[in-house]
Amino acid sequence: MADRAVREVTIGLAQITGAPYDAEANRELTLGAAGELFGRGAELVVLPELIVPGYVADREPLLEVAEPIDGPSVAAWRGLAAEHGGWIAAGFAERDGDELFNSVAVVGPDGLDLHYRKLHPFRDEKHAFAPGDLGLPTAELPFGRIGVCVCYDLRFVEVVRALALSGAELVLVPTAWVPGFDRQRRDADGFAPQARGALLQANLSQVFIVCASQAGSCGETEFLGSSLLCDPYGRPAAGPLPGTEDELALATVDLGAVEAAQTRDPLIRPRADRRTDVYGIVLDGRTL
Repeated sequence: MADRAVREVTIGLAQITGAPYDAEANRELTLGAAGELFGRGAELVVLPELIVPGYVADREPLLEVAEPIDGPSVAAWRGLAAEHGGWIAAGFAERDGDELFNSVAVVGPDGLDLHYRKLHPFRDEKHAFAPGDLGLPTAELPFGRIGVCVCYDLRFVEVVRALALSGAELVLVPTAWVPGFDRQRRDADGFAPQARGALLQANLSQVFIVCASQAGSCGETEFLGSSLLCDPYGRPAAGPLPGTEDELALATVDLGAVEAAQTRDPLIRPRADRRTDVYGIVLDGRTL
């Protein structure tokens, strides 16, 4: 096999838990966690779903604390990213007119690189948040192409596959994993079922997937933690983090492994072996 280029990036997972509806305190929590991870060498930091203003789904109080894409939280993350010359992916409650979206901003030294709205609201989220309307965008960063989805989006296997076929090498997944879809909380090795599913999808679509969840209990909500970084062979490169407490983790990965993972054997090439004459995924009018 010919030598391939090594493209390393150091990724920080911020498993932190936000207080309900307390946007200001949670914003400061994100800045502290991201700042610490940048200080430890992270180039990209992934924060949880709805970390600002907290994982909540009561529409009326959310309308009071939700922010536009150019609001104070995104501005603060942009400032910190610029200060450290890195990137932050973070979940927040976005207000656009009278609509609320469970959104993610990816910001870097030059500003906003990617804006995503969760396609599939989960359970009580349906009472507050509209389904996302920005599709499945990807963005080219200096270290490679990224895509984004959020939590329950992972339960729809077309999402990661579409991002991978659109060129994403690293899928960022802010999450707030909670019980409800599966009976099991965590297995004997500390993996929540959602984390096991992420490992499987990383293997099947040959991409890195990084999931940053909230953890422990907050009011009546139980979070499962289990944040992790999956490699394109379905192995954990970091995590799973504990289910009951906040924790920060750091891992350096080689994005060049994505291309290598697409050939498991001269006769096992999962991307090339797809039967596009029989099936395909349509994204933004394109058949992938």
